[in-house]
Amino acid sequence: MKRRKFITLAGAGTIVIGGSVYFLNNNYQNNKYEDRINEIWSHSTKFSGSNNEVMKELVRYATLAANSHNTQPWLFKIGNRSISISPDFSRRCPVVDPDDHHVYASLGCATENIVHAAKAFGLKANVSVQNKMIEVDFEPISIKKTELFQAIPKRQCTKVTYDGKKVAGNELKILEMSAQDEGISTQLFTDKKDMETILEYLVEGNSAQMRDKAFVKELKDWIRFNPSEAIKYSDGLYSAVSGNPTSPSWLGNFIFNMAFTEKSENDKYMEQMRSSAGAIAFISEQDTIEHWIKAGRSYQRFALQATALGLKHAFINQPVEVPQVRAQFADYLGIGERRTDLLVRFGYGPEMPKSLRRPVNEVII
Repeated sequence: MKRRKFITLAGAGTIVIGGSVYFLNNNYQNNKYEDRINEIWSHSTKFSGSNNEVMKELVRYATLAANSHNTQPWLFKIGNRSISISPDFSRRCPVVDPDDHHVYASLGCATENIVHAAKAFGLKANVSVQNKMIEVDFEPISIKKTELFQAIPKRQCTKVTYDGKKVAGNELKILEMSAQDEGISTQLFTDKKDMETILEYLVEGNSAQMRDKAFVKELKDWIRFNPSEAIKYSDGLYSAVSGNPTSPSWLGNFIFNMAFTEKSENDKYMEQMRSSAGAIAFISEQDTIEHWIKAGRSYQRFALQATALGLKHAFINQPVEVPQVRAQFADYLGIGERRTDLLVRFGYGPEMPKSLRRPVNEVII
């Protein structure tokens, strides 16, 4: 009984048992959250309209892209048959992402969603990077709704344990091909020995981050412990998305401080990694903003293709976020001075609640 604490708060509808929190959420807030999710994670109801309406819909699809901590670090400017994408540095995470690599990779993810969504609106997206901004110009083509476009509102990072089932060889080849891009290479792993080695780097990186008080504080600042908090901000890491119980904010903060430990996190990653079918690393030929954006686009294509194949995936970026571990991991990959941008595990797993996105009008300047 020394380490296990049992607390019952019937009036608050909250029970804490052995460090696990169970909160009986207000049904109204749960329903409101679900309504928001259904509205956000859906396909457009029309694929024609004024230029401004179409551009806004493309921005909406862009915001469904993956991004670090769900900070949504992007801003969009609509022009005449064009969209400019720039970073929102007010949403950067300076501890985990001091050089803004993840910010620009997130912009790449958003760009890739636009590329596939544009085809469904009868537009070809021509992408260029200018002055640390992404410029997307459009020209008319025949309407085409690809499987990657169809996957956009279904894609999510699924940060839970998978079922351990292997992925067929032909599907692995499809996944590898989907990620190909000039200036970006990938390494895909499914061998158990390789997965265990990657897990060692994952644990080493996670341990370093867990010992960093600034990292833990930054992460905690982006956690939303209940649907009311998630709705209020429309960003961040809603606890239910990762399979964690929800709770009032005051209690969530308390439990976070008590239960979020190096050992508990490492144990979680061991279980999740060993349940995965494989992992893939995205590697830039050059350590530049343009290549970080390309890495984001490459990952987003992979993520959409994985979703189309019925697969789940999640970032395991700790080995590439901690500089000393990143250098060791690069030696393991045999890539010399090149940068490993992103590291992702994949496999077959359950459907989880989705995270919110800010309204389109809040990200358009």
